[in-house]
Amino acid sequence: MSRRLQLYERFGEPLLSRSAFLARAAWHFMLATAVILCALAIGIVGYHTFDRLSWTDSLLNASMLLGGMGPVSPIVGTPAKLFASFYALFAGLVFVTASGLILGPWLHRLIHHFHIGEEEPR
Repeated sequence: MSRRLQLYERFGEPLLSRSAFLARAAWHFMLATAVILCALAIGIVGYHTFDRLSWTDSLLNASMLLGGMGPVSPIVGTPAKLFASFYALFAGLVFVTASGLILGPWLHRLIHHFHIGEEEPR
């Protein structure tokens, strides 16, 4: 019988120890940070390439979009406007993904805590 990958404890299992849980939460935080840094790199290169902004201005615009504030520099030209529109949609998805990665272990632990001692549903 093959053993399946198990990311979280199952219904009838006890809570993880505090140290194991904090290690899991730290791993999720590092994964979310990697996702954000990759998205930031895509934005920086895109703004530099399509809008011909300096590296610093590209970083500023990409950071502001990922942070939910919107671009700072005026966007000139059709390719730059198309990139900015797609990057804005992408940034929204990155925000939702990173939020889920960071909050996932904490919400799972909270919900699992309330189900300890209950019988497994049939």
